[in-house]
Amino acid sequence: MAAANGYAGRILRVDLSRETVAVEENSVATLRKWVGGSGIGTHYLYAEVPSSTGWPDPDNRVVLASGPLAGTPVMGSGTFSAVTKGPLTNGATATQANGFFGAYLKFAGFDAIVCQGTASRWLYLYVHDGLAELRDAGHLLGRDTWQAQDDITAELGKKEKDLSVFSIGPAGEKLVKFAALVGDRGHVAGHNGIGAVLGSKRLKAVVAERGQTRVSVHDPTELRRLANRIAEEIQNHPSSAGIYRWGTSTSYGTAATQGWLPVRNYTTNAFPEYEPFLGENYRRRYELKRAPCYACRTHHLHMVRITEGPYAGFEGEEPEYEQFASWGSLVGQTDVDAAVVLSNEVDRLGLETNEAGWAVAWAIECYERGLLSRSDTDGLELRWGDVPAIRTLVGRIARREGNFANLLAEGVRAAAAKLGRGSEQYAIFTGKGTTPRTHDHRARWLELADTVLSNTGTMEVGQPTFVAELGAPADYDGYSAAQVGEVMGRTNGRMLFEDCLGTCRFTTKTLLANVVAAVNAATGWDFTNDDAMAVGRRIASILRVFNLRHGVAMADEHASPRYWSTPGDGPATGKSFREGWPELRRVFYELMGWDLASGRPLPETLRALDLDETIPEIW
Repeated sequence: MAAANGYAGRILRVDLSRETVAVEENSVATLRKWVGGSGIGTHYLYAEVPSSTGWPDPDNRVVLASGPLAGTPVMGSGTFSAVTKGPLTNGATATQANGFFGAYLKFAGFDAIVCQGTASRWLYLYVHDGLAELRDAGHLLGRDTWQAQDDITAELGKKEKDLSVFSIGPAGEKLVKFAALVGDRGHVAGHNGIGAVLGSKRLKAVVAERGQTRVSVHDPTELRRLANRIAEEIQNHPSSAGIYRWGTSTSYGTAATQGWLPVRNYTTNAFPEYEPFLGENYRRRYELKRAPCYACRTHHLHMVRITEGPYAGFEGEEPEYEQFASWGSLVGQTDVDAAVVLSNEVDRLGLETNEAGWAVAWAIECYERGLLSRSDTDGLELRWGDVPAIRTLVGRIARREGNFANLLAEGVRAAAAKLGRGSEQYAIFTGKGTTPRTHDHRARWLELADTVLSNTGTMEVGQPTFVAELGAPADYDGYSAAQVGEVMGRTNGRMLFEDCLGTCRFTTKTLLANVVAAVNAATGWDFTNDDAMAVGRRIASILRVFNLRHGVAMADEHASPRYWSTPGDGPATGKSFREGWPELRRVFYELMGWDLASGRPLPETLRALDLDETIPEIW
């Protein structure tokens, strides 16, 4: 059967217990229903992982999937989704990484990889030329993600750009519950412990070779025209022009002035030292080499070399906003060079930067308040901004070295519960078990609600743009519970649809109609905005059914006391998210078609989304 336009047409099945690989073909009906990426991953997760399956069990699945725009001229089309049952929530996770893997996987002949089982020895998967091999990875144990990439590239006799290598690092090997999957020198699929799941399966790395095969698209001329149009809009629109030119570091100044930069574990909202963290300031001090993702035209990412000071000579990847925030303001340190070093250290160790930052910040606050002593921390004196101590602690967490690091490796919620001593009131986490992205969400209610409500292990709605296109008020009060709930309820589905396409979120910051037109040009379909939103809402609803099946319920939709506390300083002073929470959730549930009393998608909602088979499971 010939592959559908926009797709390689094949799914790779990997059984690690048996050390076998097999190939399946996807039907056009399945592709139109789930599209790719997070949709295809969710489809397999729901169908094949019953409630009796724990996150480290052989029967858990890990799905790595591209989409119909992967490997096309659309910017950032090397993205892929990673979907599994994660250790922090014991529910679903769907997280993305940029770079090259999504494009290279298609060029190697596959749209997705579905992994199951647990190997008896450490392995890595090598995909190339329509084939797949499981190779011994015993010699890679203990190697960080950069070292693993170098070793595998040399072993296969390839050049760096011939391969996309994603590996788990020491943190994944040690089953740190916020271990990440990291590749292409610092691109991360991180949320809800995807690296720990791969570690439980003894799969050290996945490798896709670029190859010579190109995926056929329905209308290449129209797709290129749309790709150019989208790129021009992103370059010039006020909401995206800063990121196009300076990368996500441009968000640091916005966050600091608008009150959503997290500072010292939410103990204050003031960080006057933010300006050195802006790209227009730090880039002039470094030697830079552009390092764009596949087909990306933005000036977003660079490899950097620090040229002066105590870290002179250090080379690594330019951090994203969340890395700068995690290893700058969140842990109370003001040295940009140190934040660059710490960010790269975390990536190389295979830790997810957000949860790692919250864990370290919570530990520092507990130490400063006298809830922890040096005997508790295995000899470390933890102070705000103490870079050597922070770096040591991060390394210990990744390798589970010592009792204290082993405690933090379980994640913030579990660590606070086990430590006790009143430390829970200082920890930042959701009732489902994850930490937020490195923002002070008390000044960004939509993202706070999104994080608490999300079914994916990270944000599900995102920070929506062009909301009027989806029937939401363009100008809404970000501190009005009802208005925030309405925007969320009307826009939920767009981000999940985009996560099916194999493209970066930052390169689809345009009208949904443009994105849908690109999908149609690639596939030859006749999708409308409503069709696209139905795909996204289908994913949201079936993920919710999956989580209900696995014990994640409406009762878990709350936040730790510190996370949804009322700020005492900054732009959000006196704004109480918690007071408006019941109303916000009610409005959101109504617009999503979910039961107000239980959070279950209503039978009529499931039928409208072509999910009839799920109704008996929850009703």
